[in-house]
Amino acid sequence: MGQSSNETVSSSSVMTEFLQQAGGLAIIDGGFATELERHGADLNDPLWSAKCLLTSPHLVRQVHLDYLEAGADIIITASYQATIQGFEAKGYSRGESEALLKRSVEIACEARDAYYKSCESSCGSNVDGRILKQRPILVAASVGSYGAYLADGSEYSGTYGDTITLGSLKSFHRRRVQILAESGPDLIAFETVPNKLEAQAYAELLEEEEIKIPAWISFNSKDGVNVVSGDSLVECASIAESCKKVVAVGINCTPPRFIHGLVSAIKKVTTKPILIYPNSGESYDADRKEWVQKTGVSDEDFVSYVKNWCEVGASLVGGCCRTTPNTIKAIHGTLSNRSAALPPL
Repeated sequence: MGQSSNETVSSSSVMTEFLQQAGGLAIIDGGFATELERHGADLNDPLWSAKCLLTSPHLVRQVHLDYLEAGADIIITASYQATIQGFEAKGYSRGESEALLKRSVEIACEARDAYYKSCESSCGSNVDGRILKQRPILVAASVGSYGAYLADGSEYSGTYGDTITLGSLKSFHRRRVQILAESGPDLIAFETVPNKLEAQAYAELLEEEEIKIPAWISFNSKDGVNVVSGDSLVECASIAESCKKVVAVGINCTPPRFIHGLVSAIKKVTTKPILIYPNSGESYDADRKEWVQKTGVSDEDFVSYVKNWCEVGASLVGGCCRTTPNTIKAIHGTLSNRSAALPPL
């Protein structure tokens, strides 16, 4: 279905205006599941972090708040692994499943409201190391890939098999995207997209369903050249570029050492803002379902890359798996001179 020129302008202007207000660069939050575990959550479940929407929504709200107090300008909902199909497999009804998706957005919005209230009472000063500053904050509704729903690590391979088609992917994601878009977020974050087919499915869904809010699409890579399936990153980014509803394109859950080259490649094919939120660089063991200790980089090393990423073209920067509020606070410190660091967009 077509999109009116007014809708196109409003979609793209959301991100443009937001970045201008942020001084040309904005900060995305960091790893979510490991923070939930640090607060005591048990995520040994196919629903992963989405389990906490059922068992401990207060912890989800706290992690969002931790990231806002660390300086994040965008918080991503705990819906990465929240799918209607996944909830139904655990015995929940369609209505209950849809309510849980909505709840993921509500909790993030509650955290933002609580943060703004703290800012009012603090008179704009930093308290106990918390960054309390009135500023535009966006809530991004996370949509994990089909591979994330499988809970077998296949979002890190992108190999879905011959039975998965463009049509079946659109059918799988359709209702979930509709529900999340109607729940009050500022944008949809299609995350850890492992192949070209799923990127195409998302782009077509946004148009077909006339989704009223903008979206971003971020891919993951394990070789610094292609997305994890082996599909060309340039071809994947071109799909995102061609979709008017997509207002930013980039990379997440990818080792920091690959980001510079990947941003450079994306920049050749997109006019949209480029977002990056790498993981800590640690290796993931899909069989044992755990991160291999001491295979990543320290917060100091991670943050040492940030200015370089921004200079090469990234304008939204955060962290993914195994990064923490301390990582985000360090990024905030590095970019605290944001308006001076780069010219406004």
